[in-house]
Amino acid sequence: MADRTELEKIVFTGSGGELVGNLFHPAAERSARPGPAVVVSGSWTTVKEQMAGGYAERLAEAGFRALAFDFHGYGESGGAPRELEEPERKSIDIAAAVDYLRSREDVAADRVGALGICAGAGYSAAAAARGAGLRSLAMVAPWLHDDELLLELYGGAEQVAARRERGAEAAVRYRESGEVRYVPAVSRDDQRAAMVGAFDYYLDESRGGLPQWTNRFAEMGWLGWLGFDAFAAVPGVTVPTVLVHSRDAAIPAGAERFHAELGAPKELHWLPGTQFDFYDDEATVTAALDRVLAHFRATL
Repeated sequence: MADRTELEKIVFTGSGGELVGNLFHPAAERSARPGPAVVVSGSWTTVKEQMAGGYAERLAEAGFRALAFDFHGYGESGGAPRELEEPERKSIDIAAAVDYLRSREDVAADRVGALGICAGAGYSAAAAARGAGLRSLAMVAPWLHDDELLLELYGGAEQVAARRERGAEAAVRYRESGEVRYVPAVSRDDQRAAMVGAFDYYLDESRGGLPQWTNRFAEMGWLGWLGFDAFAAVPGVTVPTVLVHSRDAAIPAGAERFHAELGAPKELHWLPGTQFDFYDDEATVTAALDRVLAHFRATL
């Protein structure tokens, strides 16, 4: 990284407090004239050192300033409750990150884009719809759901209702006592976890199982997560958008529908690979970035 990019630790104000980010600069561009920049967001429950940071560094190697940051209540950023998944707040934080980049002297204010990976794609779309000063949007392995898709994803109405009920009970406990009820974000066998299965990306210390990631999920977060409708953002997304996904990754039907409903200039690319391949598999990430870079070079 040292030869091709430079890392700057930054702090800016987001939804109710200070947010901490890693801003990657192309080494040759560190003191150059203002240029394009990209805000990068990763999957739900994650911190900036996971897939968001990996993509941000690769974007900087390709000539773009790129910011990966910790959302409110995650990683190095302030805010409480900790590890609470709040899609609306996360979209506000992305908009704040865009504003921060646009305020910098080394960034061209009219050339800022957003890249969302997995859940970060929906959050970035929501930020665009709420008026963030974006010129371009990219989505990699986008997780885009609504009430209808949730039924398939979580095994039917009873399973969705059970998660909502646990979230509501946890929210009542928090309001009454201030206690945050946590479950694992990822587990191979704990059925209370937000994600249950052989999700090795998160559980492998050489991949996404990093010390900065707590593997905790505030259970009241089910309310915001299950209540989020990524497609509600579609009418407000007016910037050129590219989606890169796989038929073998999570919710390909969501990406297909989002693309079909989008009125802005758009592209949809299908690649081979699983959802987690898009996080850190070298060949898959490179192939995805090829499409993303072509899009940003044309639109930023």
